[in-house]
Amino acid sequence: MPELPEVETVRRGLEPTMVGSVITKVDRKRADLRFRFPGDFDTRIEDHKVIALGRRAKYLLADLESGDVLVMHLGMSGSFRIEAPAGTGAPGVFHHDRSKDPAHDHVTFHLSGGARIVYNDPRRFGFMDIVARKALSAHPFFKDLGIEPLGNALDGALLSQLFAGKRAPLKAALLDQRLIAGLGNIYVCEALHRAGLSPKRLAGTISRKTGMSVRSGLLATCIRAVLEEAVAAGGSSLRDHRQADGALGYFQHSFRVYGREGEPCVKAGCKGYVSRIVQSGRSTFYCSVCQR
Repeated sequence: MPELPEVETVRRGLEPTMVGSVITKVDRKRADLRFRFPGDFDTRIEDHKVIALGRRAKYLLADLESGDVLVMHLGMSGSFRIEAPAGTGAPGVFHHDRSKDPAHDHVTFHLSGGARIVYNDPRRFGFMDIVARKALSAHPFFKDLGIEPLGNALDGALLSQLFAGKRAPLKAALLDQRLIAGLGNIYVCEALHRAGLSPKRLAGTISRKTGMSVRSGLLATCIRAVLEEAVAAGGSSLRDHRQADGALGYFQHSFRVYGREGEPCVKAGCKGYVSRIVQSGRSTFYCSVCQR
């Protein structure tokens, strides 16, 4: 499933084409994806200008001038592509092949400038909704989401506070969307390795009653760093993910532990090897020598 850096990469790819354009028509080939589309989905979108394109956790949020928000989630295999006529300046040259099977092109947004935004999803685990902006924070998708991991809000003191007294494994606590919104399996593994913390360590052990601990401060720094580097690299391309211009992200070439089971640890001076264990049904990659 695309993680936060991939979703942010897609947002940045779509933004120049979508923002400022009017969605003149919505073509849908299905009544549902993962969930049914609202009955008034098309009518609340058509003939309205997109005034902003944001992201909350792994959701894309297109603010419309009407006060509604088009909510989009990529699910497991969802992706967007931009189809634009020559001369519009919109990105329309794709560097890698991707699914263009009409059977999987489920939603097309026609824009006033002549471009089309096409949503393709072979597995149909993605979904879309239309929600009034004033009701967004109370919507079931968003009401229990924690803080965003990018930006200054996430620091060592806050991590210490969030994890105080928690006996869940550190990796499980980091993946709890009620605490931190948008973190996924890949980048948690990578951040924990950079911070030298075991994914099996109890989350509460990095907390201090007086505020930030050395471990919580280092972990917060590593989380932000790995996410920022992944966004700059265009995300990671595992299985189905593509950027909005069709290009593959390349942060996967910078993985230190993820998918490297049995390989030597890359941390300077460490003589350990990358191990794989299963936590809560997900693969965890880490070095048992330098991650404590």
